[in-house]
Amino acid sequence: MMEAATMRLAWTLGLLGLLPFAGLALVALAVTGWHDWALMALRAYGAVILSFLGAVHWGVALRAPEAEAPTNRQRLSMGVLPALVGWAALLLPIKSGLWLLAAALVAVAAVEQWASLRGFVSGPYVVLRWVLSLSAGACLLAAALA
Repeated sequence: MMEAATMRLAWTLGLLGLLPFAGLALVALAVTGWHDWALMALRAYGAVILSFLGAVHWGVALRAPEAEAPTNRQRLSMGVLPALVGWAALLLPIKSGLWLLAAALVAVAAVEQWASLRGFVSGPYVVLRWVLSLSAGACLLAAALA
């Protein structure tokens, strides 16, 4: 379980990490002449964040107690798959990539929810992940519809 100060910092940094999602989506929706650039930048940021989420699971696997070793295959796989999906999103047309990233962010949160129910990820972390994933996903989808 994370200590309270660490969880507060995670919330603060996580919410600050939403600023590029919201700002770039707003630019894509409202600033003439910057639409294409904002979509491209948003897609790149989404891919980076998705990769970051996978890295969390590598860290958990590397620090897991011996009793949890049987779950390391799933954890390490969960560490790689988001990066591969993010890379694929960068290769797709921009709006398709934004849709894929939005879906992937929510899928990662769902997998983490499943892991939380089995005691492999803390409940407070999963709450944070849902808030951040749904918020970022909404920004990606709003921009994709622009």
